[in-house]
Amino acid sequence: MKHRFVLCFLMLTLCLFLSPFVWSNQTSDKNTFTMALTGDSIITRKLSVYNEPSFIKMIELIRSADVAFTNLEVLFHDYEPYPMHQSGGTYMRAEPVMAKELAWAGFDMVSRANNHTGDYGVEGMHLTTKYTEAAGLTHAGVGESLTEAREAKFLETAKARVALISCSSSYPDHIRAGKTRGDIPARPGLNPIRYSTTYVLTREKFETLRGILKEIGMRVPEKGDSLRIFRNRFIVGDKTEVLTELNKEDLEEITSVVRNACGLADYTIVTIHAHEPDRDRFKPAKFIVSFARAMIDAGADVFVGHGPHVLRGIEIYKGKPIFYSLANFLFQNETLLRLPYENYEPYGLGPEAHVADFNDVRYSKDRRGFPATPEYWESVIAAPVWKGKELIAIKLYPISLGFGKPRPVRGRPLLAGADLSKKIIEDLRRLSKPFGTTIDFKDGTGIVRIPKRKVQ
Repeated sequence: MKHRFVLCFLMLTLCLFLSPFVWSNQTSDKNTFTMALTGDSIITRKLSVYNEPSFIKMIELIRSADVAFTNLEVLFHDYEPYPMHQSGGTYMRAEPVMAKELAWAGFDMVSRANNHTGDYGVEGMHLTTKYTEAAGLTHAGVGESLTEAREAKFLETAKARVALISCSSSYPDHIRAGKTRGDIPARPGLNPIRYSTTYVLTREKFETLRGILKEIGMRVPEKGDSLRIFRNRFIVGDKTEVLTELNKEDLEEITSVVRNACGLADYTIVTIHAHEPDRDRFKPAKFIVSFARAMIDAGADVFVGHGPHVLRGIEIYKGKPIFYSLANFLFQNETLLRLPYENYEPYGLGPEAHVADFNDVRYSKDRRGFPATPEYWESVIAAPVWKGKELIAIKLYPISLGFGKPRPVRGRPLLAGADLSKKIIEDLRRLSKPFGTTIDFKDGTGIVRIPKRKVQ
């Protein structure tokens, strides 16, 4: 009895001694707001069955953030809808229960506007909305009209209210949401950000192109410095380059939505699904850079890009982070249950072929495409930390999706090992340098240096 009393006394004393430190830590946590931001999630297999330390540690990292985001690049349904004549590539579909797996992993918010939104038409979009909401995930980027697809969606957290605006520049045109004049219903679909492309050629190359077009029987002007061919515009310039320009109407409408969201939320995230490169797939097209900066100018706190399935650079613009692409988080595109005729037909595969045969032919048994390119299987979880409206830190946690592993294994992320982590951060450092961003590598993570803002 005496020993029990002494033990209780010691425990009470210890609690009293530690309580100031516990209180101090809690106060510190209350003064900051953390995010876990990821790229594309194509989920076709359960996550909750795995327990490797590097996996569980990664999951806890996501769960511990005040808000966690990923791009939902798959549809949830039981094959009720039929496939459209055109898809975003592979017709993406997963079991509806997979929505709950994303929630289990700690995600709160998902973007919906991407090139797979319309793979199974409007009904596939509606069913995905149903299962996404049933899993408790806040989602943005689709709607019954363009106005609804554009609007911000909000997440309530204990510390702050977060707005999400999702759009895409890469999509089959049939899934672009539309407007109504009142006499005809609006078209359901995704939130688009359109752009125009102009190809600049030297005079010599331009005249060569004119000559080729004339040889194949196309009617082109005999003189002049511009040509329009199959909706593509070519002009004469001092050097060969590709110019892209944002659609003004789309930019103005999305900017208005962002300004409204900033007046209703503590933090606003704008996200884009954009495949378009600037010649190199690791560099964003010029219109993406313009759009990202315009969103920050409109008041957004974070800009997140995804779509090319590889990492692109990071920019700190006016004290706010722009992640031009966070590559993949889940890349389980090879383990779909079924594919429609439209995927098999281009490869000459008949009714005896199945998903594994499609993969073998498409990727030449892993000798080309995604399975043969390491960078598609390397990424980071970006973790910005805020103190009020001030960005005070960004950590980058390298992840591996299992390059070189068998199909049933690869595509699921784990925290990367020491050597691969260093390689991933070195790649991201190189890609970010043109944007004036410096990234340090410390204890297996990347640390983005936040420039001190000038007091005006």
